[in-house]
Amino acid sequence: MKYFFLSDGWNVGRVWQFGGLWNENAWRRQPEIHRTNLTIVEQGEILWLHRVEDAVIMVEVKPIASQDSATVQTIGQVVLKRLITAEQVIERLSSAKTIKSAAPQALVTQN
Repeated sequence: MKYFFLSDGWNVGRVWQFGGLWNENAWRRQPEIHRTNLTIVEQGEILWLHRVEDAVIMVEVKPIASQDSATVQTIGQVVLKRLITAEQVIERLSSAKTIKSAAPQALVTQN
């Protein structure tokens, strides 16, 4: 398994596998991405820990558009997230000032 932290108000866009973008036709499914029940707070921002399958090498994350900004057409910010190992997650959790737990939920990618 691989992991990444994602801030509240952001969601997953495109997903990369070895060789390029995730191909749902070849895999016959969406990539497995699950939000865990662990969060850390850094600089006042809540970061949720997400778990992804090993075939995923990178994810695109982007802010969730609010209803107010839906009428205004602007270019949104997009960030490519490199994934981290379980050991790196433990390091981040052990150095975090605040760790919280909540109900886990599945995450659906939006392409």
